[in-house]
Amino acid sequence: MKIAILSRNPDLYSTRRLLEEANAAGHEAEVIDYLKCYMNITTQKPSIYIRERELNDIDAIIPRIGASKTFFGTAVVRQFEMMGTYSVNGSDAISRSRDKLRSLQLLSRKNVGLPVTTFAHDTKATGSLIKLCGGAPVVIKLLEGTQGVGVVLTETQKAAESVIEAFRGLDANILVQDFVKEANGADIRCLVVGDKVVAAMKRQGGEGEFRSNLHRGGAATLVKITPAERATAVMAAKIMGLGLAGVDLLRSNSGPVVMEVNSSPGLEGIEVATGKNVAGSIIKWMESKAANGNKIQRGKSY
Repeated sequence: MKIAILSRNPDLYSTRRLLEEANAAGHEAEVIDYLKCYMNITTQKPSIYIRERELNDIDAIIPRIGASKTFFGTAVVRQFEMMGTYSVNGSDAISRSRDKLRSLQLLSRKNVGLPVTTFAHDTKATGSLIKLCGGAPVVIKLLEGTQGVGVVLTETQKAAESVIEAFRGLDANILVQDFVKEANGADIRCLVVGDKVVAAMKRQGGEGEFRSNLHRGGAATLVKITPAERATAVMAAKIMGLGLAGVDLLRSNSGPVVMEVNSSPGLEGIEVATGKNVAGSIIKWMESKAANGNKIQRGKSY
């Protein structure tokens, strides 16, 4: 197959590993900067180009769309879909997963475990938001934040009210969630490919840090997940309509709760921590889907 990895940076670990594994499997793979693509939106023959080259011979794509470039990135993926090209993650599924509020609403509808979450526009509802979460401490998140940026733990009612009012003063959309203290600053990243968790790692935040993101100094180790955690991760990815997903879980007293479903999960941390060939698993799964004639991954929600 001719495979295109849609990524802005060919030197990123995840992009390099996918390229290596695709080529090792005998495919003709290349990295394409999706921001440099342009499209001809026409009824008869939709097409997509890069540097005057028409990309009409691509059999499958692996989107690695940055959060800040979701709008244009998903437009490129959608154009490939219109041309009949298979995509590991569909454009609708990527957009769905990037909308944190919508993601939580879809997960809650299917009874997936979640931290208590509140959302409002009016700052006069601040006290009620905190009360619905069980009172301080609470975690306040910017809807548009990534990699732990825009996430604040507030220990007291007054602190929570101040942060909420400050964010709202900037006209920022926020979520307020109860703080899962028993997680002890750690979460579980499950890498889901198709209907399986192919690797899982525990990410532990640094001393005094409640966020476990590796970009913020967290440490990753191999972890054995429970059947409930495995089932929750697979279900969360399925609900989002994602063929490839990084599902972040917390271990709470009431069982696993989903914090986020990522449509472009990084591979470096989890491959190093687990010693597993995650990139190879992604390529093999993509091969099986394409072999079954699935030309388009539509990414419908469960």
